Amino acid sequence: MGGRFGDGAVIPDAEDAPVFSEEWHAKTLAMTLAVGALGQWNLDISRHSRERLSPKDYTAFSYYEKWMSALADLMVENDVVTVDELASGQSAGISPLTERRFRPETVASSIASGGPVNREGPEPIFSIGQQVKTVQPARNAIVQGGHSRMPAYSAGMQGKIIAVHGCHVFPDSNAHRLGENPQPLYSVSFKAIDLWGQAEHPLDEVILDLWEPYLVNSDG
Repeated sequence: MGGRFGDGAVIPDAEDAPVFSEEWHAKTLAMTLAVGALGQWNLDISRHSRERLSPKDYTAFSYYEKWMSALADLMVENDVVTVDELASGQSAGISPLTERRFRPETVASSIASGGPVNREGPEPIFSIGQQVKTVQPARNAIVQGGHSRMPAYSAGMQGKIIAVHGCHVFPDSNAHRLGENPQPLYSVSFKAIDLWGQAEHPLDEVILDLWEPYLVNSDG
């Protein structure tokens, strides 16, 4: 939805703003992490679940409402809970996933260790300073209508490689249980005026982290 007209200005939070503006926002994040620790899906599947919300709900829901709704969908789709259990708030029995639960004593160390997604993979074909173009249209070339981390507003635009990050898990595959398929990842700088047609300042840039399959030579 980046760059779409009609949504109003983006107003940054004040520097002293609380991390969570509502208590349930923190609980939603905690639930997402706790249920994700059961190992029934990966980060990219989780992101795609939010994208799969109906357009009506996606545009109406707040940020954490999207998280909560997508989490409910994932839990039912992956047999973590049933629709009846979700509606009643009561378990119908002991879950077979009980032993995989996120134990309180492991929370701090687990979050601190993170979830690195860098992997061994093919050598990058692009280098720092090289001019490239993003593919057009912005879509998953593996699964029709599938997940992609390439913003639609960047499709067919020319940019410059400013960093090479090695190989990372490729979301377009990983979100559909087709394997991690590691691909080279780059930071690509675009002129804001090229993306938006106007800019607050002529030197403004937008920097995107993009996987190699999203890119072609600028004359390609």
